Amino acid sequence: MTTTPEPDASAHPGSEPDPDPAPTSHVRRFWAVRRIPAAVLAAVVLGGTGLLLYDVAAVRADRPAMAWRRKLADGLATRPLDDVVIVAGAAVAVVLGVWLLILAATPGLRGILPMRREHTDVRAGLDRKAAALTLRDRVMEVSGVQSVRVRVGRAKVAVRAVSHFRALDEVRADVETVLATGVDELGLAHPPARTVRVARPPRKEGKAK
Repeated sequence: MTTTPEPDASAHPGSEPDPDPAPTSHVRRFWAVRRIPAAVLAAVVLGGTGLLLYDVAAVRADRPAMAWRRKLADGLATRPLDDVVIVAGAAVAVVLGVWLLILAATPGLRGILPMRREHTDVRAGLDRKAAALTLRDRVMEVSGVQSVRVRVGRAKVAVRAVSHFRALDEVRADVETVLATGVDELGLAHPPARTVRVARPPRKEGKAK
């Protein structure tokens, strides 16, 4: 870890330290590296290209082409375009291409929520499970709440609480207040919408004797 020395205020008695830069208004999501799809695609392309180049070089050296390439060339020359094998191969190629385009155009890392940037050179993210656990602990502090389930999405926080005493309207109001405060304290760049449901615990039916 490296640290930057602070300027000496005594060297410039009339100067004041620069205030922190203003928070940025637009924060983008984190982009996934996608090492596994990139590695698989690179390995497949490299293997196919190397095999094709080897076969072409063998033909240039007056050696017969590999059986698979002769068969593939004959099949492409003789099969009609509406053949089942040709259509299936084209469909697989299209699906693979669309999948790769989606991977290239979408950020990924759906489990990380971007946080507000207080400094332009610092980016931070919060795991959705950690955020749900934090909000759950806050809601459990509300009087009357027996149990609670919290689901944190990219755009919404859903809370389902069970209250075993107090009026449900009062418990719901307290939960909404605590939830609003908790979401604000998380420091998310895009505060999610909040939905709260409060219900009574299910009644246990006694066995008839």
